[in-house]
Amino acid sequence: MKFSNLSACVLLAAGASFGAHAQTTLTVYSALEADQMRAYQTAFEKQNPDVKIQWVRDSTGIITAKLLAEKNNPQADVIWGVAGTSMGLFQKENMLHPYAPKNLANIDSKMRDSANPPAWVGMDGYAATLCVNTIELEKNNLPMPTSWEDLTKPAYEGKIVMPNPASSGTGFLDVSSWLQLFGWDKGWAYMDALHKNIGAYTHSGSKPCNLAAAGEYVIGVSFDYRAVKLMADGAPIKPAFPKEGLGWEIEAAAIVKGTKKLDAAQKLADFSASDEANKLYRKNFAVLAIPALQEPLPGLPGDFSSLLINNDFEWAAVNREKILGEWAKRYDGKSEPKN
Repeated sequence: MKFSNLSACVLLAAGASFGAHAQTTLTVYSALEADQMRAYQTAFEKQNPDVKIQWVRDSTGIITAKLLAEKNNPQADVIWGVAGTSMGLFQKENMLHPYAPKNLANIDSKMRDSANPPAWVGMDGYAATLCVNTIELEKNNLPMPTSWEDLTKPAYEGKIVMPNPASSGTGFLDVSSWLQLFGWDKGWAYMDALHKNIGAYTHSGSKPCNLAAAGEYVIGVSFDYRAVKLMADGAPIKPAFPKEGLGWEIEAAAIVKGTKKLDAAQKLADFSASDEANKLYRKNFAVLAIPALQEPLPGLPGDFSSLLINNDFEWAAVNREKILGEWAKRYDGKSEPKN
């Protein structure tokens, strides 16, 4: 009997010790760049040692489709680093748990859901950018493009690569912004002309820039972070910013409705909206959810924000399926095979 009581005490003490050090594992769905995730995770877990992140990462379109498919049986606890237009879809489907993070007052009103409390809160903004391989440009005796219209010139035939908008958030911001810049009919006419010069449509927003850096294409339609990163790493890439204006998108965070780990999920939402997190984001992006913390990013124009179009994110979200259906009908034949 004494032995049983002693055993029980030991087990209780062990249980208490385990409880004190127990971790909550959050399943976090993301389209963040792989080379950004570690720094963000390390900072969050240092601040919250009782919470561990388990990532599920893919391109924006694939993550969006996965979340929608799991709507009635959610597998994610948090979404961290997915496009604002996708967040609009999830909100419409009542898939998000509204929450006002602690630093919400410092978040730009254009970088968050307008409801109170918001269903999602932005992190940063990324914009369409041309990754031009200067060696291949000179080798092919081609001019540096300065406009979207330039990309339709016969001289660039087969020398351009861009993302598939169904798979890539970058690809979708390109297509939706062209339709806003040029109008619905003229936008599709522009893409018809551009399609003649496209060598392939990739399933990643970074890949066109990577392919251009490798010399497989002269021009990759990508986004600012990847262009600047490759240039800093010594690739023969020069970013170009079409004069008509740049489509752009918000990266955002949200809590998935129905999570059984709400307390931990709120800690991640608080961190994502914090000054500390925004200082990490600004190492990669010129546009932040907290404008007071923005700094010029080496490799980008000082007036980068002024190049961004007045993007109607709600229109893009509402018309997403219609746009993607029309795009696939016209151009999907040049898409890379899916893995």
